[in-house]
Amino acid sequence: MRTVYFGSSEFGAAVLARLVAGGRQPQLVVTRPPKPKGRGRKPAPTPVAAFAREAGIEVFEPERVNSPEARERIAQAKPDLLLVCAYGALIKEELLSAYPLILNVHPSLLPRWRGAAPIERAIEAGDRYTGVCVMRLTAGLDSGPVCLRGVEEIGPDDDYGTLSARLQERGGGLLLTALERIDGGEELSFRDQPEQGVTYAEKIGPADRQLTADLSVDAAARKVRALRPHIGAQLPLPDGTVLGVVRAAVWGPPPDRPPGTVFAEAGRLFLALGDGTLELLEVKPAGGRAMSGDDYLRGHKLPQT
Repeated sequence: MRTVYFGSSEFGAAVLARLVAGGRQPQLVVTRPPKPKGRGRKPAPTPVAAFAREAGIEVFEPERVNSPEARERIAQAKPDLLLVCAYGALIKEELLSAYPLILNVHPSLLPRWRGAAPIERAIEAGDRYTGVCVMRLTAGLDSGPVCLRGVEEIGPDDDYGTLSARLQERGGGLLLTALERIDGGEELSFRDQPEQGVTYAEKIGPADRQLTADLSVDAAARKVRALRPHIGAQLPLPDGTVLGVVRAAVWGPPPDRPPGTVFAEAGRLFLALGDGTLELLEVKPAGGRAMSGDDYLRGHKLPQT
């Protein structure tokens, strides 16, 4: 079976790696163009492009994937079906209608958490379970019918890194299962998503990173886990600087301090919130390296309100 794979992110690269390891190397990989990255702002390929080139797979990086030129390049690979995972751009009707089946791997239990940041939003919301769905790609945002799904429990210590690793493995396995069934002459059975329970996982923006005084202590701890290690939570300080928060844990009841106050006791760093105290176990000063809370206190003076 000939396939073309669309993906861009680390998650998409991991699913592609699972396909290659399972003997399902695509004829062509379509990914987003290189973007400036790092202090030097040099253009860097997507994780999917980097992996595909190492695996000897031809890579196509169109600026506009729905353009006639891009559609022609994809058609030259003569795919039997298209595979999509975390591509990062909408695939529109002209491309959708050109192929009878396009399978999309999405890391949530649809219809919950359609959209750009389903893993982060599931952790942030305190969901007990998430998962992966293999669905038929349609014009709607992650709204197509589902043929395969796998459930994954979210542990109390899971962060984006640990949870996404398990979901990548599960998603790649489900996609391999779908391809094996098609190769065996089995017709995939699709079920429409229910209209109830739809939620949207909006892209993580600057405001979503902030540990603000109005958060509950549990919500603040979940936010830190949801954004570790790839994005990072941030704590605005009274002097106008921002402290990155890498690891944190619920410590105890609220202290006798206003919510949002950063304070130290016995060499430990804390954040006061309305219903509890959050210990800041690992932090990252602006322009500096990540360090433990006690190391931070040894080298930094806490800004006063």
